[in-house]
Amino acid sequence: SSGINADYGECHSVQHYFKQINLRSQFRMRPLTEEEAKSLFEKLAKYIGENVKLLLERSDGNYVFRYHKDKVYYVSEDIMKRATNIGRKELISLGTMFGKFSKTEKFKLHITSLDFISSYAKQKVWLKPGAEQQFLYGNNVTKAGLGRISAGTERYDGVVVYNMNDLPLGFGAAAKSTAECKTTDPNTIVVFHQADIGEYLRAESTMS
Repeated sequence: SSGINADYGECHSVQHYFKQINLRSQFRMRPLTEEEAKSLFEKLAKYIGENVKLLLERSDGNYVFRYHKDKVYYVSEDIMKRATNIGRKELISLGTMFGKFSKTEKFKLHITSLDFISSYAKQKVWLKPGAEQQFLYGNNVTKAGLGRISAGTERYDGVVVYNMNDLPLGFGAAAKSTAECKTTDPNTIVVFHQADIGEYLRAESTMS
């Protein structure tokens, strides 16, 4: 009987230990694992290519990516050090949220990363005034709404979407190459929508 009780007590302690680890890890901002970093950088490279390194090699200080509650944040090391004074349960966000990992470990960029992606974008698309609102409602871009597209854009390249005044509106994936856009039908989709600044109103609760 005492052996059974001892075994039960030991098992209970182990379960409690792992439960505490899980609770702590839930609120812990940590470096990305190798697989998480690979997924993040591959996604970023679709939009900014080798400019990914410019996000980390900055003249104004050291910046890093950190994981917290399935989300990836881009933050300066200086701010990170100051955040150590904040309790894990109280920490909601830190720096700029770049995106989130799904339950299947796939990384999705969020609109909150737009300022950085647009600064280093390789391929760009400009929308005619009449097409802006449709894109900001989450719709794809058709040839009729296309103002300009970067030379050399290939199908499925990541593109940053702007209005004709060079204001970044969001990002997506090219459905047609630059060459194909010249001859395609006006109603043909040329850019697949992925994110837009209208989400700040439509999905405010997921922005932090």
